Amino acid sequence: MYRIEDELIRLTQENNLRHIPVSGSGVKADFSSNDYLGIGADKSLQHDFLLSVSDLPLFTSSASRLLAQDQEEYFKLEALLENLYGLPALIFNSGYHANTGLISALGDKNTLIVADKLVHASIIDGYKLSDAEMIRFRHNDAGHLENILKNKASKYSRLLIVVEGVYSMDGDSAPLKEISELKSKYENALLYVDEAHSFGVCGSAGLGLVAGSEYAGNVDVLVGTFGKAVASVGAFAVMNPKIKEFAINRARSFIFSTALPPFNCAWTRFVVERLPGMTDRRDKLNSLVDSFVSNLDPAKVKIESPSHIIPVVIGDSARALGLSAQLADEGLKVLPIRTPTVPPHTERLRISFSATLNPEEAVRLADTLNRLL
Repeated sequence: MYRIEDELIRLTQENNLRHIPVSGSGVKADFSSNDYLGIGADKSLQHDFLLSVSDLPLFTSSASRLLAQDQEEYFKLEALLENLYGLPALIFNSGYHANTGLISALGDKNTLIVADKLVHASIIDGYKLSDAEMIRFRHNDAGHLENILKNKASKYSRLLIVVEGVYSMDGDSAPLKEISELKSKYENALLYVDEAHSFGVCGSAGLGLVAGSEYAGNVDVLVGTFGKAVASVGAFAVMNPKIKEFAINRARSFIFSTALPPFNCAWTRFVVERLPGMTDRRDKLNSLVDSFVSNLDPAKVKIESPSHIIPVVIGDSARALGLSAQLADEGLKVLPIRTPTVPPHTERLRISFSATLNPEEAVRLADTLNRLL
């Protein structure tokens, strides 16, 4: 008990103690949501979905996928994803479940996982549940990755290279073309790309950075989530038939979890079917980012690769908390991100844009940051 109390005291002293935020605090402009396309706030779209449902899907699966009696909604959603990506798809309960299940299943004792330094915590937890070895390469440094592969590839029967499409805390993109070219030099290598924050947002059809690219054929596992831009719940992975069959039999998060409610899968399918046509939402999102960046003082905030996620690195938890509180007082919700979510001394405000915002709010946030910083 004393260890728990000591840890809570330490977190408090370091300004890293978390609290679940209270809703309805009066903040009008939310710059901390992952509802990138504004679908979660679109009551009209939700109404259209409910009108389209003639036979109401079940509100619970009551079993894992391997035991559930009613599989229709899962199969329909997976078939839609296969049609969009050209590869078989498998649904998971969350992005966390997808990464922990797939990474731990693919990472046997003869596997080396080589992951970008800033990959999701779920990927790191998947490695911890595996029997594999792991080496981290410097963020977006393809040269460092190449050196690791040259020195280590021959010692393992499988190499698993793991990166993200758009990084959740930095908003920059992996050099996927370079990395895919490196991967193609090794017959025992698999390339795993987590597109949690690019699915729905990036690409002409909103399918992420990989789909339709010249390097798509070099990506062996692509993960996307439904709980962000698509405003639903769950995740998916697209992969070749053998890896899918392997995952069904070895990914413990898939095997031992009660499956998503069929009702939610029906809503997800309804949205994903319309995703390629939502170019106006993606265009608005990009326009909001342009409005913000063009009004921000570059001497106060350095933005290297603007996207729908923009970090304002503060470097101190107490100051990040204070700035977040000041912004909230002015009706702007921008939450602080602290250790261990980001490395020590890179504590930040994470600004994420949603199509529900308007240009005036983006400009107001930029002007307020210029003043406060």
